[in-house]
Amino acid sequence: MVDENSGLVKETPLVEALTQRYLAYALSTIMSRSLPDVRDGLKPVHRRLIYAMQQLKLDPKSGFKKCARIVGDVIGKYHPHGDAAVYEALVRLAQNFAVRYPLVEGQGNFGSIDGDNAAAMRYTESRMSAIAQALLEGIDENAVDFRDTYDGEDHEPVVLPGAFPNLLANGASGIAVGMATNIPPHNAGEIYAAATYLIKKPNASTEDLLQFIQGPDFPTGGEIVEDHETILKTYETGRGSLRVRARWQVEQGRFGTWQIIVTEIPYQVQKSRLIEQIASLMEQKKLTLLADIRDESTDDVRLVLEPKSRGIEPEVLMESLFRVTNLETRFALNMNVLDAKGVPNIMGLKSIIKAWLDHRHEVLIRRSQHRLNALERRLEILQGLLAVYLNLDEVIRIIREEDEVKIVLMNTFHLTDLQAESILNMRLRSLRRLEEEAIRNEYKSLQEEQNDLLALLDNETLRWKKITQELNQGKKIFGNGPLGERRTIISSSPDPIDVSVIEAVEKEPLTVILSQKGWIKALKGHGIDLASQKFKEGDALQWTVECQSTDRICLFGSDGKSYNVKVSDLPRGRGDGQPIRLLVDLSNDDTILAMFALTDHGQHLLVSESSKGILVLDVNLVTERKAGKQILTLKDNEKALFCVPANGDQVAIANSEGRFLIFALTQIPEMKKGLGVILQKTTKGKPVLVKVFSSEEGLTLKEKSRLKDFKDLQEYVGNRASAGRKSPNWVRS
Repeated sequence: MVDENSGLVKETPLVEALTQRYLAYALSTIMSRSLPDVRDGLKPVHRRLIYAMQQLKLDPKSGFKKCARIVGDVIGKYHPHGDAAVYEALVRLAQNFAVRYPLVEGQGNFGSIDGDNAAAMRYTESRMSAIAQALLEGIDENAVDFRDTYDGEDHEPVVLPGAFPNLLANGASGIAVGMATNIPPHNAGEIYAAATYLIKKPNASTEDLLQFIQGPDFPTGGEIVEDHETILKTYETGRGSLRVRARWQVEQGRFGTWQIIVTEIPYQVQKSRLIEQIASLMEQKKLTLLADIRDESTDDVRLVLEPKSRGIEPEVLMESLFRVTNLETRFALNMNVLDAKGVPNIMGLKSIIKAWLDHRHEVLIRRSQHRLNALERRLEILQGLLAVYLNLDEVIRIIREEDEVKIVLMNTFHLTDLQAESILNMRLRSLRRLEEEAIRNEYKSLQEEQNDLLALLDNETLRWKKITQELNQGKKIFGNGPLGERRTIISSSPDPIDVSVIEAVEKEPLTVILSQKGWIKALKGHGIDLASQKFKEGDALQWTVECQSTDRICLFGSDGKSYNVKVSDLPRGRGDGQPIRLLVDLSNDDTILAMFALTDHGQHLLVSESSKGILVLDVNLVTERKAGKQILTLKDNEKALFCVPANGDQVAIANSEGRFLIFALTQIPEMKKGLGVILQKTTKGKPVLVKVFSSEEGLTLKEKSRLKDFKDLQEYVGNRASAGRKSPNWVRS
């Protein structure tokens, strides 16, 4: 028989076909591959690995089995993907430098912190760790739901019971379609303590929980250098960036010599590549303070850094390395997980702990109900045994003589179907051990347990008390000993170190010149006759800055970005210089509004076309990025107009609508970046004048303009965001 649809071709718009298929792929990647479940902290491949090992009875007290056998079971029964990917996932679960609390105990070569690969799966062996066993606790007691495997021949758990807070303890990382996750590992003892506190005080804030959880606790140790406010904001929002540094110490030598010993490196940094990076920078002469680097590591990390001179401060040498090498990295935290309903969501610290506790609560109810059902069945059987105990001869007679044995038993002794069936299934040898006292003792014991379970299921307070006991037990097991000790220390942001000292640049006076067409150069000395300077045809002088060779110049653009150049990197001499757009990524549509040397205590007022402005400290204008740092947030098609030094206590502003206003500088908030606040009320006008001046010294608009005493300007003084009064002639001119 020929199928009537055979050879049928249906036309479908390409956009519709691509949309449907790409959406299916995206959902598969998000749900079944890249994002962990908030309840057990596992991705499907890790969950299937652990479950397969449990099915193989590879508990911590059993022997090891070849990894090839485990991987074979996983891809054959549960995970229809390549063996290489599954083995790679298995290896990572066993690496104590990759996961904070390994879920797998490995035997053989499982790689190293240098980036060495593990041996082939036919050479390595593994079994579950005690932590993996805790994740599975109660899985045979109806604690979680099961679903069919991909081929329908077996079943697998949807999620593990998760008696261990695996998501936060071990972290997770993954890239899906349109979203990603990157959760750092934490200290299990701290998580247990925070969870216990949250049960006691459900309305606790994230800041309350940070009394217990200091921050990430990486398996490779290191040091997190961030202030408390940054860490708090990161954990409240579920997103942020934390700075991680290597741990180091100074080792003194003979005759005043010293060397630095690096004992811990940042998480996920390969030691061999770190050494290659430092060696390469030394060849490029970008690490002028470092003489040599040696790797003396054994099981522990030991990198030896030798300075070029013993007169260099160790802190200065390390700061120079932190700035350009992976001895300092940033961990981009993004706590994007699948919630209990399988929906991706970025969760804060409190939400994640609460979701885990809710899962533990559900597991407790299901396990208790499963145990209660088993008790009720056993109690029913014991009642039947007690009923026939004194009449064993009659039972034997019925079995020997009656045709409908089961029915006669049920009618004679008033038994249920289950009771009669259990009596008939007893072996003859069991009859001699059937003692009434033993049956009654077992019945009484089980009845007491049944009452306890009924009380537990009926009282939520008792259930949370039971969970608290489980948490305390988990903290005792996993939060103590060498495995439970915190490895990563948390420090506040370090004090800034003088950049000029780090770069070992000889300090000398220079004058930086920027032309109207964007050519920049540095001339030796101060007080230079600028009128004698020559430029290309059609070009002229725009900005000059007298500074030192050790300074850093800020160029503030009309795009609201701060761009930095080091004076020592600028071309010198009488030539035309170098195009500024080769040094910074300033677009052709944007112009430079100001050029000045950055200082430790300076600040500037930034103003946009919409008359909004912010006060920014010079230290917040510092950037290493060629693409610049966005400081003033602008709307579409909007530009920044002014960047003026905030030297004074009053702000004078005039707009194109002919209005003039003076107000106190303290009315403008100091910010690191942002949209700013309204400085002057206007309809469609734009600022044409912005000046910060001192009320004691008075106002001077131009270099040779007449000084205006502050007392004579009182009619223009008002509050920020007011319209001001009509501009006087001396402002309009």
